[in-house]
Amino acid sequence: MFRALYTGASGMVAQQLQLDNVANNLANASTAGFRKRRLQFQDLLYQNMVMPGAAATQQTTVAAGLQIGLGTRAAASEIIQSQGDFISTGNPLDLMIKGPGFFQVRLASGETAYTRGGTFHLDAQGNIVTAQGDLLEPAVTVPPDATSITIGADGTVSVSQPGQTAAQTVGTIQLAMFANPGGLNSLGGNLFAATTASGDPIVGAPGSPEGLGALEQHCIEQSNVNVVEEFIQMIMAQRSYEANSRVVRAADEMFQQLNSLAR
Repeated sequence: MFRALYTGASGMVAQQLQLDNVANNLANASTAGFRKRRLQFQDLLYQNMVMPGAAATQQTTVAAGLQIGLGTRAAASEIIQSQGDFISTGNPLDLMIKGPGFFQVRLASGETAYTRGGTFHLDAQGNIVTAQGDLLEPAVTVPPDATSITIGADGTVSVSQPGQTAAQTVGTIQLAMFANPGGLNSLGGNLFAATTASGDPIVGAPGSPEGLGALEQHCIEQSNVNVVEEFIQMIMAQRSYEANSRVVRAADEMFQQLNSLAR
């Protein structure tokens, strides 16, 4: 019965974390470029009452054994990298990556972060930056007299200027990809950081042979959260939490009956 109490409690804690994860996914259902997370669980240690394969007699062994599990725990939160839907905005600085890859962003600390959110802006110097003011890496500066901005599928940024008959190239956007994008560290603000688990970034032009996706101007990628799936996960977490709480309640009632025998 002591085992049942702790095992049931571990299940309740695990489902509480599941609900926390669902809540975060739903909260970011409208966040551009957001990547949903999925919790992965694993069972805990087992108490061996009878070891499988133990000797039953001199000629026979136990076929199955008797092992009592001690609960569950959350092992990892996997980042799902499926492509989100896209919407057309008409904004020349809204970009979407069609396929693998991340935009590179230079943080104020000098470190490089990575994002799928393609909602960019111009700062006072004409640099292309994120909404937080972090520079796109490599830096691209748009002249103040530019009348239009064109960004090609290969990342080439060109502008039209008064008195010029041909568009002028002012920079090229490069993307980064990782061998294991699920190993990236989420920094918040739609940003990721590379880790030893993700591997070093592979940098190249959009649509390059390395497998990087092409760019689409005037569009943004929406979150890849499926609201219906998240509601189903929420219901399952709620029912599993309820089932584990009933296990704890049943073990408590058995203790009560055991204590009453002494009266």
